[in-house]
Amino acid sequence: MIHRRHALGLLAAASLMPSHALAKVSEQRSELRIDLMRRFFELGTTGTFVAYKVDDYLFISSDKVRATQAQLPASTFKIPNSIIALETGVVKDPDKDVFKWDGVKRAIEPWNQDHTLRSAIAASAVPVYQEIARRIGPERMQKYVDLFEYGNRDIGGGIDQFWLTGNLRIDPMQQIEFVDKLRRGVLPVSKRSQELTRDILPVTKVGNAIIRAKTGLLGAEQGKPSLGWLVGWAEAGSQQTVFAMNMDCKEPAHIAARMNVVQQCLGDIVAI
Repeated sequence: MIHRRHALGLLAAASLMPSHALAKVSEQRSELRIDLMRRFFELGTTGTFVAYKVDDYLFISSDKVRATQAQLPASTFKIPNSIIALETGVVKDPDKDVFKWDGVKRAIEPWNQDHTLRSAIAASAVPVYQEIARRIGPERMQKYVDLFEYGNRDIGGGIDQFWLTGNLRIDPMQQIEFVDKLRRGVLPVSKRSQELTRDILPVTKVGNAIIRAKTGLLGAEQGKPSLGWLVGWAEAGSQQTVFAMNMDCKEPAHIAARMNVVQQCLGDIVAI
């Protein structure tokens, strides 16, 4: 097992290896690919891309600094929130349990309707997941965030706000570690909760690859860019690559470009 403290030391030497129970230390390799930064520069912005090529035991990063900078997870927290909802019974069936629209008209039209867990994660419906978090409650939420070793584990700032404007922080390396445990089904919860969460994750098909991933977007403060996330994994035949990307979204086009940037970066390191 490679420990995170060891990983940060390797980063100082231009390497990337997060804490991962995936292979023996002697089998792990890392690679710094600053050429990947051009994908952000071409858009007129900055960001970071981190990936783990499962079959090759290879970690790849576009940089040494931003890859370890912790940020609010925004809607990427819908992944653990879904697992916890299923594990606690707040949601018993992701296709049948319905969350009724509260009647408040919001700017994002797909939020203004009833949702199941599957449709809510597809629409990234924040109000639904806020209600889910309230039903889970602070005690159970803290328990599972601790069990998942998710980011800094701090759910301060409100049970329905801590991943949006509160105290929770996670960096791309930690995102990869968490998502890969879900991919492998080794989180400390039932197999069923993990299988159902993997099944409801939004899917994008590109070439011979299937990408299962969740976006996240922090609202822009006046005069400041927002932060856009995309985390998940790509399956191309038997080859799987786990990734985490975040970038400064300085204009609406950047928000829409998140998946394209990830596809480009994946194409630079694997055949998709």
